[in-house]
Amino acid sequence: MPDSTAPQGAPSAPPTPPVPLTALLAREDLGLRLVAGVPESGGAEGVRIQWVHTSEMADPYPYLLGGELLLTAGVLLKDPEMYAARVVEAGGAAIGFGVAPVYDTVPDSLVAACERRGLPLLEVPPQTPFTAIARAVWGLMAQARLREVRRVSEAQQGLAGAAARPDPVPAVLQQLASRLGGWAVLLAPDGSALHVAGRAPSREAREAVGRLARVVSPEPGGAEPADDTAAPPSRAAGAQAEPGAPAGTTRRPPSSATDTVRETHLAAYALGGGQGLVLGVAAEGREPGGHTIAGVAVVLLSLLTAPHQGADASGRTAALVRLLLGGTPAEVVRDLGPGPWTVVHGTRPGQPDRIAASALGAALGSTLVDTDGETVRILLSGDRRIEPQPGWTLGVSAPATAEELGTADTAAARALRRAEATRAPLARQRDAGLGELVAPDEAAVHARTLLAPVADSPALAETLRVWLSLHGSWDRTAVALGVHRNTVRQRIARCGTLLGVDLDDADVRMELWFALRYA
Repeated sequence: MPDSTAPQGAPSAPPTPPVPLTALLAREDLGLRLVAGVPESGGAEGVRIQWVHTSEMADPYPYLLGGELLLTAGVLLKDPEMYAARVVEAGGAAIGFGVAPVYDTVPDSLVAACERRGLPLLEVPPQTPFTAIARAVWGLMAQARLREVRRVSEAQQGLAGAAARPDPVPAVLQQLASRLGGWAVLLAPDGSALHVAGRAPSREAREAVGRLARVVSPEPGGAEPADDTAAPPSRAAGAQAEPGAPAGTTRRPPSSATDTVRETHLAAYALGGGQGLVLGVAAEGREPGGHTIAGVAVVLLSLLTAPHQGADASGRTAALVRLLLGGTPAEVVRDLGPGPWTVVHGTRPGQPDRIAASALGAALGSTLVDTDGETVRILLSGDRRIEPQPGWTLGVSAPATAEELGTADTAAARALRRAEATRAPLARQRDAGLGELVAPDEAAVHARTLLAPVADSPALAETLRVWLSLHGSWDRTAVALGVHRNTVRQRIARCGTLLGVDLDDADVRMELWFALRYA
């Protein structure tokens, strides 16, 4: 059996930025050496590691998801040509070959096979355990994720501040271009540039942005764009009909489209508000979080360019305020409309101010935002899928009618508590279970009492939490914590002794997991 396998239904890519192979090679403590397979395009800098996987199978293909650094000592290596071919076929990023204890050097036949296929092959010295490589990759990913969260959070605040300026649309575009390190343009339905910010890319790139704009534009036609932005060939006549749809029906265009021209990354986003406006962006690099930052700008620009709503918008905001101040749902149904409505509660490290709250509302697509300095509450119209937002912990209610908003508000608060207890970025309303029926303060008192024997040892408490969350798996817990599996066994045994419980008992595990959620 392989040392580790990917779980069924695993995502095609992890929710963390991949690690450049060069960053791993730069770690002097690991002593890794690239011996073969530098890709012709981009070199080692272009190779990205998304996972670390260890296997001694003769054919690792069934156990790879793609993007792995595959670590092996060659225990069952019989056909290097087939082995390298199968790793490439599975989409593996690179092979790390341990030169002990089976081989004294990396086999020449494997070096030649990887070289022919452009598959990076690393020599792992005897003094470097595979777990150290895995820990280094996870550490680099964590650093990259932190940088991304900070970048997005700072960009959200900057964009929200720009939207509050006297001339908000140019200010938001300028802020977006600065944050992306590129160019931003607001295009009219006829393709002409209404506002431009940043350093303009090549004419070829601007023409490509014009073509992308016509892909996402809700307008069925339009004049050729001005020379300042693009001069693409004529667009297809109208939107395409859905297969099997009645005559006269059309397919809605996508909300965004992307392209690349000579290392310049391009994107176009349709703005809401029914004006047919499109945001175009161009950037030389593709930094993590760029799409999220552009999404915030799209929401802000949609709100800023939409027709003035006057009393209707004021009535909706007043309805939300009355609701949050304790008014009965029946009193605000007339202003809010029947729904459905979704309530979102959010928190972040430090106390969220009004700007941060507005940025979160903009990212989720709503101006109905309220904060008490600790929790942000947002009301969204429609039945939409809410995704996690960098730097925030969110609780999301199920869609509800206006009459049910009081219940939805409570459900969002409960979901937020569950997200905080489980350290998840987002939790959604679910059917009431044991954890939902116990008051948080009572649960916290019970948790402190039950876990008191291990409270002075953060390592023991964290090991117990991870071990329970991974259903008692020694190996997966060891990988998650970056320690040896025997260390996990010793810590769990110590927890059982200090707590005076049998950790093989399912009821005991359930109670401890409940307590850890509120500890």
